[in-house]
Amino acid sequence: MWALVESDNVTQVYTRPKGLTIGEVNYPSNIFMLWSSSELEAIGIYEVVIDNSNLKNSEYYINTDQSFAFADGTVTASYGTATARAIADVTNDDDTVTLGLKTNYKAIINQQAGGLLQDTDWMVVRATEGGTAVPSDITTWRAAVRTKANAMQVQIDGAANVDALAALYAYTYADPDDLTSAFTRPLGEFPILGA
Repeated sequence: MWALVESDNVTQVYTRPKGLTIGEVNYPSNIFMLWSSSELEAIGIYEVVIDNSNLKNSEYYINTDQSFAFADGTVTASYGTATARAIADVTNDDDTVTLGLKTNYKAIINQQAGGLLQDTDWMVVRATEGGTAVPSDITTWRAAVRTKANAMQVQIDGAANVDALAALYAYTYADPDDLTSAFTRPLGEFPILGA
């Protein structure tokens, strides 16, 4: 990303190379790739340095748009202070409800549990309608999935704020330098059938 600086102010931002006119001179798009930094800076084009220090996970926060500033020969793109998404449901002025993160995450837990149980639902239906009994290992596993889903939802409800909710989903690896090593998260995982 590049920026055009005129009179010590960023006047234009270029996310990709493009032909441009500065003053009365037309420049082709390939100057962005062929010219050195000093050659570009001589006509007012600076490569943008990205400052992500205020950028937060958009799943949990609403980030501001980037702002661009020129100082000491450098153009910096930075974010303002991020706003935490609503953790609880919010009733709007028109009495509609915007679901908060807790409600959405608990719904995801229900969907995941339902998806896991779906493959063995037919056994329960068969047993209920007078057919063969559900094998005990299946019954035990199904109960464990429901218990774990309930426990996960209790943990989600107990999150005091957005950061506490995010921490429930943060994985810790047995070997931090090896992302293929064993991992855990505070929220835990659903039990695996046959494991």
